[in-house]
Amino acid sequence: MQRTVVTINSNGRQSASFIRVASALGWQVRAQMRDMNGIVAEELSGLPHVTVYVGRLEDRRFLDDLFKSAQCAFINTTHWGDEVAVGKLLADAAKKAGIQHYIYSSMPDHSVFDKNWRALPLWAPKFTVEQYIRQIGLPSTFIYCGIYHNNFTGLDFPLFRIEHQSDGSFVWQAPFHPDQKLPWLDSEHDIGPAVYQLFKEGPRKWNGKRIPLAYEVLTPKEVCKAFSRGLKRPVRYKRGPIVINVPTPVGYREHLSALEETLAEKGAPYFGPDLEKDCPGVALELWEGNRGMEEYAQEVFPVEEAANGLTWMEEVETPRREVELDFQVNC
Repeated sequence: MQRTVVTINSNGRQSASFIRVASALGWQVRAQMRDMNGIVAEELSGLPHVTVYVGRLEDRRFLDDLFKSAQCAFINTTHWGDEVAVGKLLADAAKKAGIQHYIYSSMPDHSVFDKNWRALPLWAPKFTVEQYIRQIGLPSTFIYCGIYHNNFTGLDFPLFRIEHQSDGSFVWQAPFHPDQKLPWLDSEHDIGPAVYQLFKEGPRKWNGKRIPLAYEVLTPKEVCKAFSRGLKRPVRYKRGPIVINVPTPVGYREHLSALEETLAEKGAPYFGPDLEKDCPGVALELWEGNRGMEEYAQEVFPVEEAANGLTWMEEVETPRREVELDFQVNC
């Protein structure tokens, strides 16, 4: 049976990852975008079986047209605009259209689990939308995505900057304890196949379930060790405050502040306390071909860095043995 699936914010990492898989497997994809700007929009619009719907998610008539006669939907709302209002509109439109399986990309509201944990402002609205989807009885599954490998960058961005040093090594500074376990996944490589498998197995198995989508649980020290092996260069972890050196929206600043307090200082579990036991086991059952941190560092990170105009990868590589010895000393 050929399926029609709806995606929104389709040039984002999560939706784009799924669209590439669904298109390759012959599904009809209705990919909502606000505009056609950018290379990802151009790429996706050229894929077979993909129809781009340009429109605003606040428009009820547009949503009715988007969902009409479709069977499935993969929905990842964003914080641009009123995320809760948009999330409810989408769920209502899907319910009205008779969507048979609605996969929503959610995240926890930590304040629900512990009054001493501060909610992360860019995550908590997703949890609110999740509760609404449950209330209206839409057949649904909720994925909780770990930290993207693709967040790492040599550019001067907060939290995941991996800073190139004059001696050819790198330093990642973040507020997490060096031995704090954190969930990770490669967003572009691994979200799409996992979501496809959830659709394939259907709501009979997954209705109402929360899925912690992460393929490795690594401490910051272990992340640096994987990067050291992948890059064949010393990579050192340094625990320190989040440094903001570039213009950053107020909402994201508030999110980083809450993250630093709740996850780093208080050590709250990334997904909340009820999903830790299922990570990474459930994700690996859905998709075994994941790209690990070391593979990402070796094969993808230098390409992304070059695309951002950085040139450190053109230097002579540090011998492997020196990397391993330096890592043991510094990390």
